[in-house]
Amino acid sequence: MIDAPDAAMLREEAEERLQALAGEHARLRDDQWAAIEALVLDRRRVLVVQRTGWGKSAVYFVATALLRELGEGPTVIVSPLLALMRNQIAAAERAGIRAVTINSANPEAWEEVYGQVAEGMVDVLLVSPERLNNPDFRDNVLPELAESAGLVVVDEAHCISDWGHDFRPDYRRLSTLFAELPPGIPVLATTATANARVTRDVAEQMRLPAELQPEGQDTLVLRGPLERESLHLSVVRLPSAEQRLAWLAQTLRELPGSGIVYTLTVAAAHEIAGYLREQGLEVAAYSGQTEPAERLAAEEALLNNKIKALVATSALGMGFDKPDLGFVVHVGAPQSPVAYYQQVGRAGRGVERAEVILLPGTEDRDIWAYFASLAFPPEPVVRTTLRTLEERGVMSTPALETAVDLSRSRLEMMLKVLDVDGAVRRVKGGWEATGAEWSYDAERYQRIAAERRAEQEAMLAYLTTTECREQFLRRRLDDDTATPCGRCDNCTGRHRSPEIGAQAVENARERLSRPGVEIEARKQWPTGMPDLSGRIKPELGAEPGRALGRLTDIGWGNRLRELFAAEDGPMPDDMFAAVIKVLSAWDWRERPVAVVNVPSASRPALVRGFAERLAQVGRLTYLGELGYRAGTPGKQFNSAKRVQAIRGTLAMPKELGAAIAQCGGPVLLVDDRVDTGWTMTLAAAQVRHAGAPAVLPLALAVTS
Repeated sequence: MIDAPDAAMLREEAEERLQALAGEHARLRDDQWAAIEALVLDRRRVLVVQRTGWGKSAVYFVATALLRELGEGPTVIVSPLLALMRNQIAAAERAGIRAVTINSANPEAWEEVYGQVAEGMVDVLLVSPERLNNPDFRDNVLPELAESAGLVVVDEAHCISDWGHDFRPDYRRLSTLFAELPPGIPVLATTATANARVTRDVAEQMRLPAELQPEGQDTLVLRGPLERESLHLSVVRLPSAEQRLAWLAQTLRELPGSGIVYTLTVAAAHEIAGYLREQGLEVAAYSGQTEPAERLAAEEALLNNKIKALVATSALGMGFDKPDLGFVVHVGAPQSPVAYYQQVGRAGRGVERAEVILLPGTEDRDIWAYFASLAFPPEPVVRTTLRTLEERGVMSTPALETAVDLSRSRLEMMLKVLDVDGAVRRVKGGWEATGAEWSYDAERYQRIAAERRAEQEAMLAYLTTTECREQFLRRRLDDDTATPCGRCDNCTGRHRSPEIGAQAVENARERLSRPGVEIEARKQWPTGMPDLSGRIKPELGAEPGRALGRLTDIGWGNRLRELFAAEDGPMPDDMFAAVIKVLSAWDWRERPVAVVNVPSASRPALVRGFAERLAQVGRLTYLGELGYRAGTPGKQFNSAKRVQAIRGTLAMPKELGAAIAQCGGPVLLVDDRVDTGWTMTLAAAQVRHAGAPAVLPLALAVTS
């Protein structure tokens, strides 16, 4: 290690490094210099909470350059998103810093990257938080990195805290990494969206163990005002989905430059993008389900102003850096003011004025309730998981699904939390119990749930407040410096008109009421089943099916949710007419000759009446409905449990089986909704086994 320079010399060099990164007129802010000085000279742990666009990345790139000149090892940056990694690598190159990444998109390059790091060819290594608990990386690569690193950086550090708006279990294990780092390795955590509680929590998790903590050197917290002088916030309340969509198309033509239209669901992103394209606007849909190459192409198109907007879920969030982004519009309100301020912070970094518009929807609360249902599972489910691992040893996540009734995503989230808590450990082949004592912190989970509900109420209050909107949001982030912005619709008294032409609304209504989505047929049995595995036999499989709409759509989704929330009864005539349109547009290989329906415990009149009416109108034979042996399968959350339950209850009445064998053609199999798809899959298998040459699934709704 080379002797450290004095502070004056170091600041002069830091200014030069900043200018290489940001231009010859760039100057270090006071808090930027305070962070760099603490990291490079004092080797401290620093938490920077500053607004989007303030220059947090400049702190770690300048600090990296200075530490490398002093002979220190590479900087390890834990970064949550591929888009953020790409932007960080490009920024590092501008500063003359060699940066590489290890993430899920480049596994073929991992060994080469490890070699470059070991040979000292790399200044910055970016890793995703998920990588931290990959067994090979955790056991073989991470210990050496931790010993040799010159600086450890955690970007979007609010993800560490389960009080944060975007908590990620993989991030939470960083507190273990912090505790195990050798003394003298500086640590920097950065975020733009942390209220006081999250700031305290993250700072506490960053602390050195008490016995190693130098006196007077607790985590240095540098928190600044969160004002964004370019943002002009407004809310436009429109009563229907078609009015919001028509208003959006009209307004996008008037908004400056290019920007982002945020939606709450994947289905809404695709539905809105499709409509806007029909209206002649160049847009692209973007979500976590978009293929990596397609996502990169969409990001590049927006960065280069080749499209008017990306219509995106929150997957396009942290770290997406386009200084001239001219607007952010939300179709549907996020469930937290903190999350909302984080997303709108994408706009206006390098322009004097950026428009921020929120179009709340009546369906927003339903979507919030769905996301809330994915919280940490109740204690009996957790205990079952631990007991199963203790009894059976190492198990993969799919194998665990056969014993634990959780969806795949919730099960994985729970296992990651248990891993951080020390109750389980990820190993090759899956997960194992550690045998360590573990307690269910029900009080904490309840407090977090209560905090989430309070955030939702605050978001609803934002919609109706007559006070300054930016001040409202900043105060939810505990920014005590907040004063009226003088720019938002409430401050200026200039509220955007909700008026929209009747023809435009009719065009949007036609698009939203356009019926029909495909139901993809299941091809494989769930993994971990004792007697079902591999591909579903062709002679038992269903054809691709159709549904009227998705429950998460902003068009038919709203009507379908209302239908399922009401008491059981006949389907409305206009909804049935829309189903007939779906059937008319269905390009099946052979027209069905008969109708069978899945039995329904909750809506028997709706489902049976639907099937009988289809048979009558379509001049098909109504053969009847399947039955249940004993009870109904109930609600299960993962594929293996669902299949087990349905197999144990769903039955083929003898008379129905004989009628199917005699019908001589394809059968239309009817149900009200498709969630996991397993009820329809197993019902189709029974109908095929009875002799139907083909089964065509038809439902009113698919969940997503």
